[in-house]
Amino acid sequence: MVAAPKILIVDDEEAIRQMLAFALQGEGYECRHAANITEAQAHMSRERPDLLILDWMLPGISGVDFTRRLRRDTRLSEVPILLLTAKADEADKIRGLDSGADDYITKPFSTRELLARVRAILRRKGGDIGGEMITVGAIRIDMLTHQVTLNEQPLEVSPTEFRLLRFFMTHPERVYTRGQLLDAVWGDASYIEERTVDVHIRRLRKLLEPSGLEEMIKTVRSVGYRFSPQMQD
Repeated sequence: MVAAPKILIVDDEEAIRQMLAFALQGEGYECRHAANITEAQAHMSRERPDLLILDWMLPGISGVDFTRRLRRDTRLSEVPILLLTAKADEADKIRGLDSGADDYITKPFSTRELLARVRAILRRKGGDIGGEMITVGAIRIDMLTHQVTLNEQPLEVSPTEFRLLRFFMTHPERVYTRGQLLDAVWGDASYIEERTVDVHIRRLRKLLEPSGLEEMIKTVRSVGYRFSPQMQD
């Protein structure tokens, strides 16, 4: 029997925690609760969740700051994170994704939308296949360990950036629209904005910039993006 995915819900409002847990448990997920970051860390020290649903506005350490911290934690860096917040401005969404979150849902939201986002994140997480090394120039992806190296030095990428970079490296010199990238990398794009692609592209370029390789990911005006290992126009 396949174990039910474990989801840790971190929100300082008990009513929201209970509502989320009720909806998720009804779909067969196993839920844990935490009212703040201290409780969340205690849970995660005992058991690594398959998904973290994290409120942005928490007492003490914010959800965004905690996301950044987790992305630097070697044991927990690949835990998918769904940010939950009342902040709806585009700048806030970009900030949330830039912190390393995999997705973002704005209050108020429907149970149907929440479950769709959870399914999409867990589907993407389960879709990674290990046991393979992918190398393009100075960039190497170890599919077994989920590690990326650049010039033989570790490159810290989020789970979403890992999948995006892997897709580009295995599909070079082809132009993809944002919609195609959402389908290929995110799996279920029905609740994810195309702007999300731009945010993660920008982050990947920033990571490659110190080695002068940011131009590998080219913008094709009015179309989308192309990964060009030879960096030729």
